[in-house]
Amino acid sequence: MSALYDEIDIADCAWDAAARAFTYPCPCGDRFAIALDELLGGEDIAGCPSCSLRIRVLFDEASLERAVAAGEAAAAAAAAAAAAAAAAAAEGARGA
Repeated sequence: MSALYDEIDIADCAWDAAARAFTYPCPCGDRFAIALDELLGGEDIAGCPSCSLRIRVLFDEASLERAVAAGEAAAAAAAAAAAAAAAAAAEGARGA
């Protein structure tokens, strides 16, 4: 088993709503990933799928809840912005 590359606070990770996982950039160019279910089950080690590096994700119950809520809010805002842009494009196409 390889040694840990680093310890990263969950607040510094990105929420991937589709995968229901937190990610963090790996030096190899890929991303470390750990699923929400793994975190809820007590796992705190995220691996990179492209290399042997691993990180420990630092969190407690409150910080995990905050990170998920913030990630979900950001995903909802992005979806709303995309829907508004699509509606504006469709309206523009009808007016042209």
